[in-house]
Amino acid sequence: MNNFKPAAIAFVFAAALSISACNNASTSKTDKDTSNTTHTSMKPAPFGTSDDKEVMEYTLKNSKGTIVRIINYGGIVKNIEVADRNGEMGDVVLGFDSLSGYKQTGMPYMGALIGRYGNRIANAKFSLDGKSYTLAANNNGNSLHGGLKGFDKVVWDANQADSALILEYVSKDGEEGYPGTLTTKVVYTLTNDNALKIDYTATTDKATPINLTNHSYFNLSAGKSPTIDDHILMINADKYTIVNDKLIPTGKLPEVKGSPMDFTTPKKIGRDLSKVAGGYDHNYVLNKTDKSLTVAATVYDSASGRFMEVLTTEPGIQFYSGNFLDGKLTGTKTGKPYLQHSGLCLEAQHFPDSPNQPSFPSTILKPGETYRQTTLYRFSVK
Repeated sequence: MNNFKPAAIAFVFAAALSISACNNASTSKTDKDTSNTTHTSMKPAPFGTSDDKEVMEYTLKNSKGTIVRIINYGGIVKNIEVADRNGEMGDVVLGFDSLSGYKQTGMPYMGALIGRYGNRIANAKFSLDGKSYTLAANNNGNSLHGGLKGFDKVVWDANQADSALILEYVSKDGEEGYPGTLTTKVVYTLTNDNALKIDYTATTDKATPINLTNHSYFNLSAGKSPTIDDHILMINADKYTIVNDKLIPTGKLPEVKGSPMDFTTPKKIGRDLSKVAGGYDHNYVLNKTDKSLTVAATVYDSASGRFMEVLTTEPGIQFYSGNFLDGKLTGTKTGKPYLQHSGLCLEAQHFPDSPNQPSFPSTILKPGETYRQTTLYRFSVK
């Protein structure tokens, strides 16, 4: 295990920050076709109410027949229906048929937008500009995924265009303990090369931490396999943020090579899963030094032939192997319980606990700056 060198890491990631006063997101050649979109406009459908606001289900469909359904409660990706190698359509994300399913106790953020701060902040506290802030301690004494009522539990304003669904939410100063009024826009676009593209932007009137992501659970077998153990995963990262027993980074960035954490060469998730205490729930430090949109991870299900690429402008990605799924959630889309490892998450992000780790890439957004992040989940077969 290599020792962490703050100065070197700060230099390496100086160009990788998602926060800028100008539009600093360059697009790599990898994404050159994603603006080519052909969609069928479909009328939104009622999906219940929350906080006395109407929740709607929005549908995007491209010329390949791929369908994405999103609800404006939590900005949740409810369905992604893509073909297997035989042309059979299947839904590759876990979720529920009703709003009550998404609001049940213990619902683990399935498909949701996460904010203000994705992942954990140690002891639910941080200091900024000489002032201390206390957040909701909703996870073993730490703050997780924005607190008790994060962005995953609010009703977003929605506007559907032929090519995209535009979601907006204004988080008031002091909401969940965070400073500043934060105005966030998230644009979901289904491209003609079968990518779900997610563009995030945000502005604030006070300095505040921000770390936005999406928490979809994927099973590329479309439910035919009860777990993702046989899914073949590659993560383009030589290092990861090692954590303590409460999943808080220690500050060290060990090499993955030769360990169960190593996915630099594609391997089955289940091969080394039992060797990782509690399962995979770790942030990987991506092999990149700028904000270009590059491949962070790939997943392959050999039985169906479905292949997913994850591209992002972010410096890290959280790989979570569905360790806390226990079969107790009700109302699942398949009618079957979601057992441990039924799905996997690949959450593009900045690093956990960055507000308390000055050597990590900064997550502080200041007035006059614009937070920008782009992530794609692109599907094909082989």
